[in-house]
Amino acid sequence: MRFSVVVFPGSNCDADAWHALDYLGHEVDYVWHGQQKLPATDCVVIPGGFSYGDYLRPGSIARFSPLMESLVDYANAGGLVLGICNGFQVLTETGLLPGALLQNQNLQFRCQWQWLKTENNATVFTAGLNNHLLRLPIAHGDGRFYLPTEELRQLEQEGRIVFRYCDEQGNVSPDSNPNGAEGNVAGIINKQGNVLGMMPHPERAVEALLGGTDGAQLFASLQRGWEGLR
Repeated sequence: MRFSVVVFPGSNCDADAWHALDYLGHEVDYVWHGQQKLPATDCVVIPGGFSYGDYLRPGSIARFSPLMESLVDYANAGGLVLGICNGFQVLTETGLLPGALLQNQNLQFRCQWQWLKTENNATVFTAGLNNHLLRLPIAHGDGRFYLPTEELRQLEQEGRIVFRYCDEQGNVSPDSNPNGAEGNVAGIINKQGNVLGMMPHPERAVEALLGGTDGAQLFASLQRGWEGLR
């Protein structure tokens, strides 16, 4: 696949994403936020970090970068978009995904390995995971997903909650929730099924040297899902 990694002022996981995708054998390009148009690509990655220093609120300024109009058009036309951590925040600010990412309930920046339960393995991103548990790192201070109760229930009914925080046995509970997210939500998808936002960092878990390779499984699943679309 050919990936495009968007770079904002303050992005600090862009190099991680580029390295992980290159390590897995994909073609990868950086795309500066100030460009007007996206290059030809199979998937756009909006990486983690602190775009524009997280001033006002995370993702709120990045949403107005010149590139975003082209990216929104690309997503609305069915192009694949993966937002990771700050990228998830940017996607909610653009309206490509519902909800908001609020300050962690414990008021702490959480940097740790975290178990995830795959709630929907019928998406283009998770087609090969088979309800698999993933162990991925998180690193955020504003990762508490919020959506009003009725809207969250609708999201569940539509199968758009893709990942939830859980324990090693796959139990979803308050004790396995690192930030107080509603419903332990760690990742969601849009109605069209081509835009995924998630707080954990799969790009930081593709090499055993770094502590785990479950992120590589997610990218391999995306590869299979993308091939199924062709």
